[in-house]
Amino acid sequence: MSEQTTRSADYEVIIVGAGFSGIGAAIKLREDGFEDFLIVDDADGVGGTWHWNTYPGIAVDIPSFSYQFSFEQSPEWSRVYAPGRELAAYAEHCTDKYGLRQRIRFRTTISDAEFDANGDLWRLRTTDGDELTARYVIAATGVLTRPKLPDIPGVESFAGRTMHTSRWDHSADLRGKRVAIIGTGASAIQVIPSIAPDVERLVVFQRTPIWCLPRPDATLPPPVRWALRHLPGGPTLARLASQAFVELTFPLSAHYYSTLPLAKLGERSGRAHLRKQVRDPAIRDKLTPRYALGCKRPGFSNDYLATFNRDNVLLETDPIAEITPTGVRTRTGAIHEADVLILATGFKVMEAGNMPTFALRGVDGLDLEKWWDENRLQAYEGVSVPGFPNFFSIIGPYGYNGSSYFTLIEMQTHHILRLLRHARRKRVTRVEVTRAANERYFREMLDRRAGQVFWQDSCTLANSYYFDKNGDVPLRPMSTVEAAWRAAHFDLGDYRFESGATDARAS
Repeated sequence: MSEQTTRSADYEVIIVGAGFSGIGAAIKLREDGFEDFLIVDDADGVGGTWHWNTYPGIAVDIPSFSYQFSFEQSPEWSRVYAPGRELAAYAEHCTDKYGLRQRIRFRTTISDAEFDANGDLWRLRTTDGDELTARYVIAATGVLTRPKLPDIPGVESFAGRTMHTSRWDHSADLRGKRVAIIGTGASAIQVIPSIAPDVERLVVFQRTPIWCLPRPDATLPPPVRWALRHLPGGPTLARLASQAFVELTFPLSAHYYSTLPLAKLGERSGRAHLRKQVRDPAIRDKLTPRYALGCKRPGFSNDYLATFNRDNVLLETDPIAEITPTGVRTRTGAIHEADVLILATGFKVMEAGNMPTFALRGVDGLDLEKWWDENRLQAYEGVSVPGFPNFFSIIGPYGYNGSSYFTLIEMQTHHILRLLRHARRKRVTRVEVTRAANERYFREMLDRRAGQVFWQDSCTLANSYYFDKNGDVPLRPMSTVEAAWRAAHFDLGDYRFESGATDARAS
């Protein structure tokens, strides 16, 4: 054992984030006998995305049977695509059922974390000036919580009501108002048809049209919910069918674009849906994507496209020049007066300020954001980065393959727990992926991306958040089955397990 100062951490594990990633990690920690942990979150409640996002029409965009933990399947969904309030309730249910509430510290924002090599522990500082220490840190901060504001001149000068979809102001009454909404992404296609019947006028500012596919949604009547609750195998069959649908519509379509015709079939479905929904051929043309399905996140809706048939809805595709105190002016000089400005401009995803949401300094003060800036986004199996011992991500670069986030959460948590169990057995205090293993994995990810949809020429027209500033798409180019197998079978020899500090909590 090397000569180091003995330090005792406040907790064996600190989980940053009380969304479903943090909830899932905490449940599995307890299941494996890791009881000494704390969850911290800057919100005042659990749920992450489903706590912050409460805009009209919000719902899950994959079938609910897939958007839940495999070990905690709910029979209470009211629809195939559950509304947001049911996802928020599901988060509360999981928190209470698995006894996590007393282990969560709300309204706590981590500002920075630094690895203390003398004690093999992390020192996390909060914006309130407190310090917490932990042997291990799990980043479970998600990707759809930090709003991304548009870089448009005058956006702060608007004199009316302004709100981002992720911070909806429910005190705002939109009835009879002139509303301008910027963006036509996944949030916008839910908000727009929900508010259009109530407003006097709705102007939708579109930069890039979204592929919108029909959504196989339906109400789940009481008899169906009874069957899901009581019939043996019912939930399993529903989940298998749902998982197969999700796998076909993104992971297989996007990552095996050059070998499987699934995306082409989806494009046909999308065009047929557009022809059926929109009457005006000029508007239909504006809503037609010029890029391949999968270049950016598609939408599923049965009423978004039809909303543009309404007399009080205008689709504006002329680029915005500026936002004035009274409305929006386009480059050709058109002025759209508005009482309310809605920013449906998405989230910070794999970019500075969100991965992770706090400054992170590893061995010898190595800064993660700077390291990624200089070396491109990368992480071994989407979990670990060399130079940052005892730090693990649920949603790291090249970890998510486009399936359900719940599938990702369970896979990555399995990966992390394999490491923690092994470290406990060996009575070591430091777990770090080797540089050789990380480099091998990164090369593999780059080598496998040639068959993905993202490298089609048309994707340059998509304005997709999948692409980072280096032009990479840090999604895992493989099927969900392969990703799950790797989480359970990666070589533990790809990590160094070392004994540096002494802490009774790790023994």
